Amino acid sequence: MPIYKKVNKKFFSKWSADMAYILGFLYADGNILRNKRGAHFISFYSTDFSLIKQIRKVLDSEHKISLRRGEGKNYCLQIGSKQMYQNLQDLGLKENKTSRMRIPKIPQKYFGDFLRGYFDGDGNVWVGLTHKERKTSHKVIKTTFTSCSKDFLEDLRKIIYKISTSLGFLVKGRGNYYRLIFSIKGSFNLYKIMYNGTQSSLYLKRKKIRFAKYFENK
Repeated sequence: MPIYKKVNKKFFSKWSADMAYILGFLYADGNILRNKRGAHFISFYSTDFSLIKQIRKVLDSEHKISLRRGEGKNYCLQIGSKQMYQNLQDLGLKENKTSRMRIPKIPQKYFGDFLRGYFDGDGNVWVGLTHKERKTSHKVIKTTFTSCSKDFLEDLRKIIYKISTSLGFLVKGRGNYYRLIFSIKGSFNLYKIMYNGTQSSLYLKRKKIRFAKYFENK
């Protein structure tokens, strides 16, 4: 007999700030799977144990967080639930999503939470100096979203532009992936979209702090 563990199976059936964040994170660093026996699973991955633990708490889950070692530490939360799997499919998430993802239909008030969730999974904020070889250098910030799906990043780009008029630019990486990149002004607008006025407490502290420290001095 299988051992059933507690989880809020209806979590992805209704939009909320937390649901939007976790959905965004799942689009970046997770997957859904139906195995050969017909069992349905949702998996989350992160190198940050505290974030996976937070996600488990919000999902009201009793499932174990496992440690997977490869190039470094990677934590995994895997949940078995046919209802959650079906709700995620209804939202547009597919198995083997890597290169064929598209943005789901997100209520506008939750887009910032979804974006932050995706950013915490497959995004990066970099702060550094330009023209270091010159007498006068400038401290700049750059925000990047990465995906193997060009269409997904194009969708993201259009929505961000509609909200903030920050277009960003799309580039092809050396491997089978693409990057959507924003410079100083775009990064400031993204910071406001992702962190101002959100009702969800879910976020990676180190990324928010990097944004905040840069813009506090401006």
